[in-house]
Amino acid sequence: MNINIIASVGKNYEIGYKNKLVCPIREDLIFFKNLTIYNTVLMGKNTYQSIGKELPNRKNIVITHSNIKGIITYKNKEDFIADYKNTLENIFIIGGESIYNQFINDADNIYLTEIDKSFKADTFFPIFDKTKYEKEVLSILKDNDINYKHILYRRIK
Repeated sequence: MNINIIASVGKNYEIGYKNKLVCPIREDLIFFKNLTIYNTVLMGKNTYQSIGKELPNRKNIVITHSNIKGIITYKNKEDFIADYKNTLENIFIIGGESIYNQFINDADNIYLTEIDKSFKADTFFPIFDKTKYEKEVLSILKDNDINYKHILYRRIK
């Protein structure tokens, strides 16, 4: 199993407000889709509810204590890891804050869209030890007045 984390963060690592992205950027959503398509996406219940449906062309998994009709669910990280640890699947952790916190120390790759702006937020991406990763700037972009970068942090083996 290859664990990838993907998120879009503001200057203060803010990711969401009232169960919505702090800054949905069209090109960034396309970047997200292109990376995650035909892979497995894992999320918490609030992220699933904010999306409102299963993401197409991906295996959707939700960590929750609830049952969600038609969706693979796990009650906790440990149960998920037990089932997937020996697979070759690319797993993309897509949020929210609690799920990022649970998986941040297990990530092989972290794809961050770093937005050069602060936002009002109630959920945040965890601070992680960047010295354990090689940093690669994938692209530097601008959307209206918002500058942002797609960054790949690849774990140093």
